[in-house]
Amino acid sequence: MLKKPWQLSLERVSSYIDHQLESAEYSSGLLLVSSEELSNLAQLQQQKVARDLEEEIKTVKTPNQLIKASSIAFGLISLGFILFYFNLLPNNTITLKPLEETEIVFQKMDSTASSLEAPKIQEQRVKITYPSYTGIPSETTSTMEIKALEGSRLSWELNFDAPVKNVILEMAEVSKPMTFKNNFFSYSEKLESPSFYNFRFEDTLGATYVSKLYAIEMIKDEEPSIEIQDLDQFTSFELNENKKLSFTTIITDDLGVGETFIIATVSKGSGESVKFREQKMEFEANWKRGSRKLELPKTIDLDALKLEAGDELYFYVETADLKQPIPNRSRSETYFAVIKDTTTYDFAVEGTLGADLMPDYFRSQRQLIIDTEKLIKQRRSLSKKEFNTRSNELGFDQKALRLKYGQFMGDEAEGGLAIWNEETTEHNEEEDPLAEYTHDHDGDNEHNLVEKKEEESKTPLEEYVHNHDDPEEATLFSNSLKSKLRQAMNEMWDAELHLRLFEPEKSLPFQNRALKLIQEIKNSSRIYVHRIGFDPPPIKEDKRLTGKLDEISSFRKSEEIGVEEKYPFIRKTINRLEVLISKKSKITKEDRQLFKQAGNELAVKAIEEPGKYLRTLQQLKWLSEDFDENASMLRETQRGLFLALPKPKPEPGKRKNFQSEINDLFLKELELYD
Repeated sequence: MLKKPWQLSLERVSSYIDHQLESAEYSSGLLLVSSEELSNLAQLQQQKVARDLEEEIKTVKTPNQLIKASSIAFGLISLGFILFYFNLLPNNTITLKPLEETEIVFQKMDSTASSLEAPKIQEQRVKITYPSYTGIPSETTSTMEIKALEGSRLSWELNFDAPVKNVILEMAEVSKPMTFKNNFFSYSEKLESPSFYNFRFEDTLGATYVSKLYAIEMIKDEEPSIEIQDLDQFTSFELNENKKLSFTTIITDDLGVGETFIIATVSKGSGESVKFREQKMEFEANWKRGSRKLELPKTIDLDALKLEAGDELYFYVETADLKQPIPNRSRSETYFAVIKDTTTYDFAVEGTLGADLMPDYFRSQRQLIIDTEKLIKQRRSLSKKEFNTRSNELGFDQKALRLKYGQFMGDEAEGGLAIWNEETTEHNEEEDPLAEYTHDHDGDNEHNLVEKKEEESKTPLEEYVHNHDDPEEATLFSNSLKSKLRQAMNEMWDAELHLRLFEPEKSLPFQNRALKLIQEIKNSSRIYVHRIGFDPPPIKEDKRLTGKLDEISSFRKSEEIGVEEKYPFIRKTINRLEVLISKKSKITKEDRQLFKQAGNELAVKAIEEPGKYLRTLQQLKWLSEDFDENASMLRETQRGLFLALPKPKPEPGKRKNFQSEINDLFLKELELYD
């Protein structure tokens, strides 16, 4: 410590090099000085030493005494082995006495038995062998309080300093004899549930000894945890969209993951013709079995699964750990992916009417989009005249659809639409040239709502029926859908405009928006379901409202439902302990049986919280045996049982207050002069 050989300075290193290398010429110290501080001759010597040391520095060996130290260490090891092999060392120097808190303490059951010194534990140990799939090595401890994994094997071994017989391990009111072999009493059992245990033995004179209670806490193998990131639970795709689902799955387990995979179900069709196809998928990344945390990316291509418009995909991640023989399994939430289908049409009604008021025109907008996309693709192969003609025809179809929606909304027909060709026709000069473009209610009876009569109807309700003067009153839709349908018609107007201008590319976005609005109108409608219920038999008119109950038999049932009392034996034990403390009476056999039953009830709570109720459970165990009791022990046991009882729930009831004659007179006086 004074020499401090581990501290090396540059001066010591330089001195050692000067003694080892002749080429250094005792000038290696010049390398530690800046060249600016040296003379010209010293600088030349510095450069020469640096050049020579660069070539020969590898031949310098660090000073050490490894050979001498190895010889001394080998000699000491040999000496220690010889002393141990021939047992030349005193035994009292290597024997370790267990700690007092880990020693098993026994108490004699019968105080009237022989007063000879009781046998004591000389050596005690518990070996915990964990399941093979965990990879955890076994351990041995002298502490009897055990905390081990579910499925572990526990092996107890006890060695006494005097001969004993009938050593028993008592667990959950079951006696399990321990076998004697090689001076040790041993017993082995597989851990399947938490419990309490104690030891019992007899000496050679027949005296019985019982140890205190020890807790066995069982740790359960937890299920794997699954977390899916970067993915919504519901995803929808358009038909022409890139239909891929990318996500990352994080899987964690306390002892290692055994297997993991994806279960995907493809749904095709609808109604009674729906078909399901289940498929098992593996993760793309390689992972090691037994890993405690995995981050697995995955991409699901819906096109590779052959999903079409309207098809749906349901999938979840399932994982199992390494537990044997039955592993713990867990699965994630189910995730959905849908390819939108805008061509389907479902029966729907509006305004809770039991009729299908939706026209077939809801399906034609999609056909217009398909024809427009087809025209755009064929533009290079068509002449300009043919292209303009087809674009104009699509504009006319768009106009026809818009006007039909206008009629359905209750609007007046524009241009006398009859879905004819728009070519101009010759008019008779005698005819009104505006007759085709007007809506003559007096002459045409265009809607054919009523038969023609010579005299005009004077019905006062006529103004409330299909009033064309107010288009908002003639619609079959509710106010919540009229605005959407009006927006769709506006989009159709813009789509028609660009088609008339021979610009189908600009018309296509308006057509798509119109189709989307129409689809929302369809989906927001409600389905009419016929009521299915009980139809009672018809009532006879001659029996109705007569009030006769002669043929009707009455039925009455009375039942009292009582709340089951929790912990009945603990409550009885508390009452019995109060009698024993107040009257200072002796414990009978019936009392010991009651204490044993109360201990069984308390053991259920003590397994969950062993540190809180273990002492009270130990005292009940001793009271149920043939031990000498005292008043302080009985009070402490009673106090512990009180704490174990659940708190009573408040019950409503009338509260009685104390009333005296003076208070009654005072209240009467107040009532008189109120």
